Amino acid sequence: MIDVGVNLSSVIDLDKLNVFMSELDAANVTQVIAISSNLSESYELVSLLKQYPNTPIRYTIGCHPHHASQWNNKVEQEICQLINDAHPIAIGETGLDFNRNFSTPAEQLLAFESQISIAETTELPLYLHEREAEDPLINILSNHKQIEGVIHCFTGNKDTLKRYLDLNLYIGVTGWLCDERRGHDLKEAVKYIPNDRLLIETDSPYLIPRIIRPRPKKNHPKFLSYIGEELANIRNQSTDDIIKLTTENAQRLFSL
Repeated sequence: MIDVGVNLSSVIDLDKLNVFMSELDAANVTQVIAISSNLSESYELVSLLKQYPNTPIRYTIGCHPHHASQWNNKVEQEICQLINDAHPIAIGETGLDFNRNFSTPAEQLLAFESQISIAETTELPLYLHEREAEDPLINILSNHKQIEGVIHCFTGNKDTLKRYLDLNLYIGVTGWLCDERRGHDLKEAVKYIPNDRLLIETDSPYLIPRIIRPRPKKNHPKFLSYIGEELANIRNQSTDDIIKLTTENAQRLFSL
């Protein structure tokens, strides 16, 4: 299995990476993608994995919309140089979040458009975040249909799903699927995700699958199988099929 969304520094003590590797192995998680949210986190991941080049961890480089207020020409230049030097598997986490607006919409739009340009130049996929910004995000991406990418932590309904699939995006499904309180739209929508567009992710340490007993204090890639099993039940597929196709999809999208 490949977990395509992990906030690594919030999941583990980075000085105990060997323990983390053992936990992945025991859970049959063959690779994880660590998400960068800003320049400093990008540097942190690059530095860490230079020390451990043989780990099954890959990473993105980019600026989350919450941190878009930090985006300027200097940051963009540093991001581009780091991408050139470190060879990430995607640009992001980028996108738009008009729910919390930790950065203004104008700041978010500027950082997003800039990172789209970087993705076009580097020919890397986009690692996309969207909250309460469906229309502007889709309108922007409609002008860049040649770019591949994944909608990280998709929680929408089947109508929103169709709009993202029309852009040829991959869909990242998290433990939100296992939430009986708020996962109803997602449970219906995942039935319509094509086999070749489906990805699974924990978004750990967040979004603990509520079906885990006893309930852990935070999420972890070792719990990825709960999402795969729930998807298999909803989509009337075997768990082995879900694991196989989501692994192949991640390998294809991110050139793993």
